[in-house]
Amino acid sequence: MRKYKNVYEELQDRGFIQQITDPEPLIDLLDSGSVTCYVGFDPTGDSLHAGHLMAIMGLMHMQRYGHRPIAVVGGGTAMVGDPSGKTEMRKMLTREQIQDNGKKIEKQLAHYLDFSDGQAICVDNYDWLGDLRYIDFLRDIGRHFSVNRMLTFETYKMRLEKGLSFLEFNYQLLQSYDFFMLSRKYDCRLQMGGDDQWANIIAGADLIRRIDSKDVFGLTFPLLVTASGTKMGKTESGALWLDKDKTSPYEYFQYWVNVDDRDVCRLLAFFTFLPMEEIEQVDHLEGAGLNIAKTILAFEATKLTHGKEEAEKALISSLAVFGKRDIPLDILSSSSIPRGLLELDEANIPSAIIPRKSLQEKLTIVDLLTQFSLLPSRGQARRLIQQGGIYVNGERVKNSDLVMNESHVQESRIALRIGKKKHFHIFVKN
Repeated sequence: MRKYKNVYEELQDRGFIQQITDPEPLIDLLDSGSVTCYVGFDPTGDSLHAGHLMAIMGLMHMQRYGHRPIAVVGGGTAMVGDPSGKTEMRKMLTREQIQDNGKKIEKQLAHYLDFSDGQAICVDNYDWLGDLRYIDFLRDIGRHFSVNRMLTFETYKMRLEKGLSFLEFNYQLLQSYDFFMLSRKYDCRLQMGGDDQWANIIAGADLIRRIDSKDVFGLTFPLLVTASGTKMGKTESGALWLDKDKTSPYEYFQYWVNVDDRDVCRLLAFFTFLPMEEIEQVDHLEGAGLNIAKTILAFEATKLTHGKEEAEKALISSLAVFGKRDIPLDILSSSSIPRGLLELDEANIPSAIIPRKSLQEKLTIVDLLTQFSLLPSRGQARRLIQQGGIYVNGERVKNSDLVMNESHVQESRIALRIGKKKHFHIFVKN
């Protein structure tokens, strides 16, 4: 297994580092002992989503190397709204909505970080932002910011075209003040975040140097875009949520098992703790071997977010649809995926046989559902398809006129799912 001198080396090897301030002094600091770092999560919704995973994984890596993460739930900054990456102003939330969202997000973060005995800390920046005296804040903090410089940042330049409120313009000052307060209270020396936070991060580091003459550092993670150019974590129904009531563990598993072939190696590096020397071998896989790597990615990612038991259930459900996948021990052998589950007995899944020639007779998905009494009528079959409740080989059927053909036959069968739990296999014979 590859040995790293420090967390910086592993983050770099896994592709986490997009931009960084003063890398050599930061490496020296990380080598000198435990370092306190932070990432902010504004509770603008009641759940985190896949877009937050890079930052969460960054904090997890820091904790694994003995450093102390701080998760800042932005109860104060959420009342303003971060303009970064946004083309229009965020919807304003009430203080009560923000508090409720914050409690749920804090609970989610506890799935990933160990908050016991002060090994990680969760704080709400409303504690110091809520009672700020505006005139004092402008005199003590605002005087260190140049409006001319702020307007050179891409975040503000983009928003100026459509309109930037004075409220949002203050966001950078508030996030900088967060870093300043965490530096004083917890000796926090490193702020991390997505690359769209770069301007806010370096502004905070500059504020601390100006007031306290203290060296602090910033590090950003790449913003995840799939090989096809789309934002990672987007599904047909919206965001890939970390809350199982918004995205079920099975749906979460299916997202990862269906990622683009070109993204598998990179996502294994980001969202699992498997050794890089094993992950790098995935670059050479294709066909069945690559599908196995996707199954392992899906299992490890689901286990990280929803726990081992839910990951195993999702794996079993997936195997019920797609069938057994023998996983050779030389493929990502450090994975915790239970090999025994891969020997799922499919005898309990109801099935039927159709002749191959029937696929040349314009057989539709509605024909299949009614022919084998999977649904009582063609009308009900069409309605359930419109509601998104029918799947062929794990893919949601969007059109009730879908004609079945050879492309739908995988390993001599067509795997149907009706609703969440009802499975049926149609074997195609010559």
